[in-house]
Amino acid sequence: MSLSLVAFASCSDDDRDTPSNASSTQTENGGSGDNSGNNGGGNSGSQSAVTVFKSGTENGHDYVDLGLTSGTKWATCNVGASNPEEFGNYYAWGETTTKEIYSWSTYKYGSDFELTKYCSASLYGKDGFTDSKATLDPSDDAAYVNWGGKWRMPTYEQLGELRNECYWVWTESYNNSNVKGYIVYKAKASSYKGVTEYSSGSLSSSYSLSDVHIFLPAAGYRGDGVLDVAELNGHYWSSSLTVSSPAGVVDQPNDAWYIFFFESSYVGRSNGNRYFGLSVRAVIPGE
Repeated sequence: MSLSLVAFASCSDDDRDTPSNASSTQTENGGSGDNSGNNGGGNSGSQSAVTVFKSGTENGHDYVDLGLTSGTKWATCNVGASNPEEFGNYYAWGETTTKEIYSWSTYKYGSDFELTKYCSASLYGKDGFTDSKATLDPSDDAAYVNWGGKWRMPTYEQLGELRNECYWVWTESYNNSNVKGYIVYKAKASSYKGVTEYSSGSLSSSYSLSDVHIFLPAAGYRGDGVLDVAELNGHYWSSSLTVSSPAGVVDQPNDAWYIFFFESSYVGRSNGNRYFGLSVRAVIPGE
């Protein structure tokens, strides 16, 4: 099965970057970053092997402090992975185990218009069911259930903070691994916050893999037993249901929020059907 971006991403918020055909570097307010031509952050021809960057460990899993306003710490790898380059596991929203088929027919909490949990609009609930739950309970949080401790799936707001306060660099081969995705650096100055480099060839000379960062592999997503758009796109769930509060979007509880990147030309938040199998990158909320 193959789904188009339009079919999967039913709605996106306003943190979309300008497409890369306008410039290789874009910010959300239209500014541009450094285009010095240094390759050190993601180009496989210029990197040497490095030790995986980490700031600390929680309950046996490493995290990175990206200097975010909320104090949120981000895991170094996906849930189900043992290093940053591995794709890890795929989870339907609100489910905590993997499976072969990701569809409404196998979804734990009902189907498209027959939801049995996390439903804010009666149109989508089974027999008109609503419960007004907009955030996953810990028992339905794949990060908490699988990793324990302080680990949680990020909220809609935490995804936005990662997007808007860090320096994003696309790489064709992270740390010489031949795995594509985004290196997300702790911004060294406010001028780098929210900046996206759609090619590692335009990486600022002041950044390298020895700097504070996480890596988000282009792990694709799962539906109907098929791994789709791997090595092209990345999709990472939040714990937040699509309701009217974020970004003014109307209640659509059969969808949940995620952050995604489309090849090397888009990074933003959007919402998609809860049954799809997406990656999970765990966080430790700020104190």
